[in-house]
Amino acid sequence: MITVVGIGADGWDGLTAPARDAISAAGVLMGGRRQLDLVRPSRAERVAWPSPLLPALPGLMETYAGREVCVLASGDPMFHGIGSTLVRLLGAGRVRVLPHVSSLALACARLGWPAEEVAVVSLVGRPPAALNAAVLPGRRVLVLGSGRDSPAVVAGLLTGRGYGPSRLSVLSDLGAPAEAALHGTAEEWTASAPSALNVIAVECVAGPHAEPLPLVPGLPDTAYEHDGQLTKREVRAVSLSRLAPLPGELLWDVGAGAGSIAIEWLRCDPSCRAVAVESRADRAAAIRRNADALGVPSLRVVEGRAPAALDGLPEPGAVFVGGGATVPGLLERCWDALRPGGRLVVNAVTVESEAVVAGWYGRLGGDLVRLSVQRGSPVGGFTGWRAMMPVTVWSITKEDRVADHREGRAVTGCAAGRDEA
Repeated sequence: MITVVGIGADGWDGLTAPARDAISAAGVLMGGRRQLDLVRPSRAERVAWPSPLLPALPGLMETYAGREVCVLASGDPMFHGIGSTLVRLLGAGRVRVLPHVSSLALACARLGWPAEEVAVVSLVGRPPAALNAAVLPGRRVLVLGSGRDSPAVVAGLLTGRGYGPSRLSVLSDLGAPAEAALHGTAEEWTASAPSALNVIAVECVAGPHAEPLPLVPGLPDTAYEHDGQLTKREVRAVSLSRLAPLPGELLWDVGAGAGSIAIEWLRCDPSCRAVAVESRADRAAAIRRNADALGVPSLRVVEGRAPAALDGLPEPGAVFVGGGATVPGLLERCWDALRPGGRLVVNAVTVESEAVVAGWYGRLGGDLVRLSVQRGSPVGGFTGWRAMMPVTVWSITKEDRVADHREGRAVTGCAAGRDEA
């Protein structure tokens, strides 16, 4: 059993009796140097975290297996902390967590902000681009800083997105005697934080040139860098409604183009995961830039041709095929990879890809929709309708065993799609 003790900036004096007992009884104390310096000397062997930590963590746990190990963490170990990492690595049954007051709770208490109304973004071990998705007019955001320069990084990002008037409060060493607060606006910010241990509170205010982006699927096409290989916003919204993103699920976006489907899947919930598979290196690079700009730098991009590029990927909860339906074996590979309850959505534009989709629909059923979108555009001094290419959208949900939708016979591994028309 590993015991994880949360410790605040007030150190030993702020610990509860059970937390002190766990530290005193430990044969091995692990943690960052700052956390280790906050507790009293004891007989325990002290192990400071190596850098980088995550690759070394399994080996550390194996090295000290069988000993009484206590891990020190900042605040609440289950709030963007090492406690969550150890539970994923070892299982909840092998980890005992004794939390301290989190930096979120302390910051909200100082600011008078209801915690349930605040978005939280951590920059500890994550790129600043992770903040982009949270920046919306009127939103309150708490950013967990990763160094004294974090406030300047946040201020620069906000200003670059047109949110320069946003109000910033930088709270350092929360709960310690040296606790400090700085206030200002993003566009005027020049100061470093007094301490590396800081939280940046942001009240988002849109400037005149800001372009707020909604959280619902169907972002403007102009939100993406692309070379024309982009699922247009109307089709994108329908396709994502069929993919039906659920928290924690993994999406394969096959033939990703600009990555718009995977990116908007990730924007639906912070726990969603996605892999964008793209054969062209220039498009793969654009997908990464789009993911950063739209606040989902966690998007995994795989360069290669499907179906071979799909080998070794984790089991998906949903698969989107935006291009390549005619590639031999591609749809078979995607269908076989789906777990029960998973959704497959295929978009077809050409006659040839429509023929492939029609064949699959004839065998398995599902939901078949043809979208024809016309956009108003100038015609001389007037406005006329300019038609986009029609898109056929086939969607189906995979189940263990249901009746074939046409012949009434049992079919293993497939199901008629949801009635969403």
